[in-house]
Amino acid sequence: SYASHSSLCQSSKNTHLTDSYASAKAAVAFGAANSRLAVVQSNGLKWTHMRNPLQIKFNGSQKKFDVFVVRATGLNSFMGNDELKHSNLQNNSDSNAQSDELRSEEANSSSIQSLSLFSPAKVNVFLRITSKRPDGYHDLASLFHVISLGDTIKFSLSPSIKDSLTTNAPGVPLDDRNLIIRALNLYREKTGSANFFRIHLDKRVPTGAGLGGGSGNAATALWAANQFNGFLASEKELQEWSGEIGSDIPFFFSHGAAYCTSRGEIVQDILPPIPMDIPMVLIKPREECSTAEVYKCFRLETVNSINPLQLLEDLSRNGISQSVCINDLEHPAFEVLPSLKILKQRMIGANQGQYKAVFMSGSGSTIVGVGHPEPPQFLYNEEEYSDVFISEAYFLTRKENEWYQDRASVRLVGVTEAIQQSFR
Repeated sequence: SYASHSSLCQSSKNTHLTDSYASAKAAVAFGAANSRLAVVQSNGLKWTHMRNPLQIKFNGSQKKFDVFVVRATGLNSFMGNDELKHSNLQNNSDSNAQSDELRSEEANSSSIQSLSLFSPAKVNVFLRITSKRPDGYHDLASLFHVISLGDTIKFSLSPSIKDSLTTNAPGVPLDDRNLIIRALNLYREKTGSANFFRIHLDKRVPTGAGLGGGSGNAATALWAANQFNGFLASEKELQEWSGEIGSDIPFFFSHGAAYCTSRGEIVQDILPPIPMDIPMVLIKPREECSTAEVYKCFRLETVNSINPLQLLEDLSRNGISQSVCINDLEHPAFEVLPSLKILKQRMIGANQGQYKAVFMSGSGSTIVGVGHPEPPQFLYNEEEYSDVFISEAYFLTRKENEWYQDRASVRLVGVTEAIQQSFR
C-alpha cells in the first residue's frame, strides 16, 4: 500500500502507523534515501522505502510523496542496506544474517512464488533509415509488430542475492551480458526491490535473426519483476526504463503494433493494420548477419525517398503488399550475406502468388513471407537448405495491463472452454 506522511498523520487513530512511519523516516534521513532500498521494521510493521518518489497530480499541481510498502511482520527492529554499514546496532555478521533472513521473508511472503510468461518476437513490416545521428547511431522509422513466435521464461523467487539463469539454448550468455539479467538489475535499481530470481529460458526464437528475441526477453523480465512486486511501476515507466538497456525493448510495452522512430525507442501505439488471422512463414538460414557489419555497408544516399508515414497510410488503407514492405537494411545485409538475397528472390519466384509480401526483418537474417504458413517446396528439396530454421507465425497483440499470450495456449484454452460448454 502507498502512504504519505500527511495522510498517515491526519487521523489520531493512526498513531501506531505514525510512530512506525517516524521510524521509517528516520531511517531514510540516516542515509537510506541514497541507497536502492531501505527496510524498517517497527511496531510490528515492515516499511520498504522506494527510492523514487511517487508523483501525483493534485489540484492542478504535481506533488511528490515518499513511497513505502508496508506489511505486518510482528517484529520490532530496524534494518536497511547502506545504513547498517554506518550503525553500531549490530556487527557485520549479525547484519548479514538479518539481511538474508529479511530477503528470505520477502520471497516467502510474496503472493506469487513462480511465474511462467510468453516472451514474443517481432518483425519489422517496413524499416526506413532516415538519418545518421551525431552519436553514430541511425534514426529509423519502422512499423514493428509482435508475432506469435516466442520463448517461454519461467521465474521463481530465490532467497539468494544473485539471479541465476539457465536455458536450453547453447551459446546464450547466462551472466549480465544477457538482457534478462540486465533487465532485472535495472528493475531493482529503479524500484528498490530486493527480489532475486531463478530463471529458466526455453528458447525458440533464433539468435541473430532480426526478430528481437533478446529484446522481448528483457521486456518480459521487466514485466515479471513488476508482477512479483505487485505492479509497483506503470507500463509507461517500464517502457521508459527499458530504453536504457536496448532501443528495441520499449516497443514490447506497446500493445503489439507500433510506429517506432529515433533509434526505435520512441514508440507510438497504432491500431493493428494487418488482420491477426493472416499467417506468415519465417525462414532463417544458419548464417547470421552482424548488425555492425550491415550498418557498415549501409549508404544513406542509396535509399529511396518514400516517406515512411506514407507507407503506414498505404498499409492501413490497402493492406500488406510487396510495395510497402521496404527495408533499407536489405541491400547492405545482402552484401554481407549474398545467399540471403538469393533466398528472398527464390521465395518471391516460387510462391505463385501465395505470399502477399516477402521481406527481411530487422538487420537479418530472417526472411518473412506473409500470407501463407508454408515455405516453398525448394527448401525441403535442396541440401543447402537442410539446416534452415522454419516457423509458422501470426501477428499478435495484447490487452492493457496484460502480457502477451502464447497463441497456441490461447487456442487450447478456447478448445477446453468449448468442451466444457458442451457438457453444460
